Amino acid sequence: MSRPASPQRTFEFERRLRQLLDAVGRAIVEWTYNASEPADANSLPARLQSGADEYRRNRKTPRQVATLFGPIRLSRCVYQAVAAGMPGFFPLEHALGIVAHAATPALADAVGRLAAELTQQQTLDALAERHHVRWSVGLLRKVTATLAEALAPLRHAAQVAQLVAWLEKAEKSRGKFRPTLAVGRDGVMVPMRPCWEEASTATVSVHDRRGKRLGTVYLGRMPEPGQGMLGDQLTQLLQAVFAAWQGVLPRLMYVTDAGSHPQDYFRRVLRWMKHPRTGQLLSWQWVVDYFHACEYVGKLSEALFGAGAEAAAWAARMRRVLKEDRGGVKQVLHSARALRTRRGLAGRRKDFQRAINYLWKYRHHMNYLECRRSKLPIGSGVTEAACKMIFGYRFKQSGMRWKHGHSQHVLDLRVILKSRVWEAVRDQWLRRWQPAKTAAAKPQPAKTRPKARKKLLPA
Repeated sequence: MSRPASPQRTFEFERRLRQLLDAVGRAIVEWTYNASEPADANSLPARLQSGADEYRRNRKTPRQVATLFGPIRLSRCVYQAVAAGMPGFFPLEHALGIVAHAATPALADAVGRLAAELTQQQTLDALAERHHVRWSVGLLRKVTATLAEALAPLRHAAQVAQLVAWLEKAEKSRGKFRPTLAVGRDGVMVPMRPCWEEASTATVSVHDRRGKRLGTVYLGRMPEPGQGMLGDQLTQLLQAVFAAWQGVLPRLMYVTDAGSHPQDYFRRVLRWMKHPRTGQLLSWQWVVDYFHACEYVGKLSEALFGAGAEAAAWAARMRRVLKEDRGGVKQVLHSARALRTRRGLAGRRKDFQRAINYLWKYRHHMNYLECRRSKLPIGSGVTEAACKMIFGYRFKQSGMRWKHGHSQHVLDLRVILKSRVWEAVRDQWLRRWQPAKTAAAKPQPAKTRPKARKKLLPA
């Protein structure tokens, strides 16, 4: 920077400095990691035990491993499994926490975050630009799968802790109402191979005493028959939260559309759910999403008036009645039936009757005025947003087609990231590391001398 400063020179200076720092960091990391194991393989234990498997020492072999500063050359000793058909074991890789024989934990953490947010090619480009790592698609998927399989089992405990922390914050908030635990679930079509299928998502949110949402955790499953796995995960999450929460029980809300799977979950699970500690039957209130109800009000207006300003004005007025008046849904139905009697229909009779049947069938779950007065949610916007945020932005981009295995790995990482529990899950994964043990030497059978033959004395 001896020459006069300019934007181009400052840009080049910082880029070169970054390259130099990465090169220094790469050299330090390579030396440090290689020094963690003796250079002479013969000085290492002859046998090791990892879990229930036993291994015997073989030789040193080098391998390229990716770090935050770029790829390094790691020389490590390989131990062969005593049992036939088992893969080899690398004590140094195990001690360092190398993921899929390819990435250090720090880089794997970065890969997981990138894979949860970006497309496959964008992730590869970001790794090359930020970390000087150039991987194949296959290696990226292998690291992503290994990381997802390690982190996914830890999601549950982290989400429970997060929800309990939000409940504690809600309990201390100001307001005249109890905090609220709101649950929702929905389905979303995703492009699978060979055709589109329905995936599923669920949300659990905590609202404070004034009805303000403090946070939301997410669940997600790729297409599965009956969405049973998602339902089981949601039930386990709720039961664990109730078991861990020691304060006053929050108000329990279930806000969804009237789809078959959400209805079935309420009638089969939530209605009969008991508190895990007291055994008391929990009181869940199911509210049909206000905006789905408004869609059927719009269908009524089109059937009554056709397209035009008159239909829009009536629909807007009925939406206000539905939300702000006592018994609003009954007033909407009364107005629609009276208009049909007086002036007939301008649209299809089937659409009119379908909307009437929907509003009448779920009228007991549309008490929006009381919910608003009690600072309770009336819309499933959080769950609808989850369909877009968890699935839409990552799984439904142009040209995408997914296979079940890889897509679930990416989804598991994205759910952890968007639930704001990534750091907790990652730290728990790092703490669960167990060192390999030196196998005890097997006792050798004692050598016995042959018995001396008795000499026969002459007679």
